Amino acid sequence: MDKANLGIVIIGRNEGERLLRCIKSATRETGIVVYVDSGSTDNSIELARQLGAEVVDLDLSVPFTAARARNAGFEFLNTQYPSLNYVQFIDGDCELVEGWVQRGLDFLNTSPQFAIVCGRRRERYPKASIYNQLCDLEWDTPVGETRFCGGDALMRVDALKAVSGFNGSLIAGEEPELCIRLRQAGWKIYRLDAEMTLHDAAMTRFNQWWRRTQRGGYAFAEGVFMHGGSQECHRVKESRSVWLWGCLIPVVAGSVAFFKGMMGWGVLLVYPLQVGRLALRSRCMPPNNWLQAFFLVLGKFPEFLGQLQFLWNRLIGSKGQLIEYK
Repeated sequence: MDKANLGIVIIGRNEGERLLRCIKSATRETGIVVYVDSGSTDNSIELARQLGAEVVDLDLSVPFTAARARNAGFEFLNTQYPSLNYVQFIDGDCELVEGWVQRGLDFLNTSPQFAIVCGRRRERYPKASIYNQLCDLEWDTPVGETRFCGGDALMRVDALKAVSGFNGSLIAGEEPELCIRLRQAGWKIYRLDAEMTLHDAAMTRFNQWWRRTQRGGYAFAEGVFMHGGSQECHRVKESRSVWLWGCLIPVVAGSVAFFKGMMGWGVLLVYPLQVGRLALRSRCMPPNNWLQAFFLVLGKFPEFLGQLQFLWNRLIGSKGQLIEYK
């Protein structure tokens, strides 16, 4: 299908060399590329313009979110290029795989019931750290019709307009929330068995993984608040798991230990048992199944903190602030 009907929206902040690769991969596919900058202090804006991308520089007085940035890029495309039919969203720390865009366009052109098509996101340097490796395992999701997409996805302009784009107030989890509204409007989402993007998480420290996981817990809680009561039961199961493993079991163990002594801490043996259960059920090959299982269980604690952060913000009427890990 002709790429003249395609625009690409890139979002980022202080991505450096990653942004260079991202924009080059985008301009290879189309001449209609917009980069939305969220307060970079490096030369991202100048670099984007030098590489041929149009730039939207977000107002610093309004809190940054990925959803807000994507909406700004999408609105820019609608204003400057109103005849576009498709938009590819990509994060500035990613690079489009050559051939993906054409594959995605061909799918949407022959599958009018689908609003979004996505493919395989891979980690560029999975061996650089165990945290990068965990991201690479996270991206390995089933192909076929799916409920959600990620931040990199090819979308129909008309479908996105019909649901008023992303929810700009969300600090995380904006893609699943968008997908819910699209599916409620009768659209479908598909994941092709095709390489789509290379992602550079650049996570080398434990605290980066912790904050990223905490952000996920926050997104789960907000997802429950917005759509948990619908037929979707959005993120209800995930949030219950967070409260069970991240709060209830430690509280029970501490309470039993208080009254019964050291034997109470034996309750905590359920954690290694849960790691083993998840590892044996994993689609990953050893030893990745054990690595992923261990961090899935450990992640319940930062996810719980993220849930508490959301509840506190709701209690005091405060808007959530972006939880960054880079």
